[in-house]
Amino acid sequence: MKIVTSCVVSGIALAGMGAASAADADKGLTSRVYTDIVSPSEQVAYEAGAKAFNKCLADHGSKYRWNAWVHETGDTYKYSYVAGPYAWADFDKMAEIGKVCDQTWRKEANPHLKSETSAFLVAMPELSRMPDDKKAAPPALLSVTYFNLKPGREADDAFNDNVKKIAAAAEKSKWSYHFVTYKVRGGDKGAPDYILVGSYKNWADYGAGPDPGVWKMVEGVSGKAEADAMRKAIGDAIADASSHVNSYSAELSYVPAASK
Repeated sequence: MKIVTSCVVSGIALAGMGAASAADADKGLTSRVYTDIVSPSEQVAYEAGAKAFNKCLADHGSKYRWNAWVHETGDTYKYSYVAGPYAWADFDKMAEIGKVCDQTWRKEANPHLKSETSAFLVAMPELSRMPDDKKAAPPALLSVTYFNLKPGREADDAFNDNVKKIAAAAEKSKWSYHFVTYKVRGGDKGAPDYILVGSYKNWADYGAGPDPGVWKMVEGVSGKAEADAMRKAIGDAIADASSHVNSYSAELSYVPAASK
């Protein structure tokens, strides 16, 4: 499965279905993502609607940031908006503030949408190599990889166990590449079980990729036999995988005044 190799190298992802534990509820590990699909002829009007919604949030003093990402590869008529990571209780507060501007979105942006999906993404630190500076400005590019697993607990356990080993090897070797694995909650039928996200400074950085590559890094820590076994276990657990690249859009993002 060549796509599995390229996906694991190009990002490290968003994650499996299931509930987070109560202990994780207040750790600020959860983000919410909306992905909009817009017809080419509607893009200008749609983007104007998104800006009108952001102005409404600013006028009402919303303190919750939304980072906007334009899909650069794959379906390029998609936009994704991500708020977080926050604690679960913050989304109740966000919903109350959002009600004030919901009519603006419905009036200004909805008429130009083909469709919209939403899900919650729960970061899994033990399956990630988190960035050193968690408050850094958004990167220019994100590599986003979707993983759908085969049915059954065995596939989920195999994926989790072996991505955890990759993350441990990355920490031990002080690998320069950082990635975050998320668990997808409430994504509806067809949503990925895991999503892998990695960041890049520019296209040259993306084109170069991690050095060493993920499996060379693991091999250096655990040996070739263990690396091959991990690679096979992850490949055997995956039913389907795909990846795309997003670019950060400052003009479509909502940044609270206190954060500027």
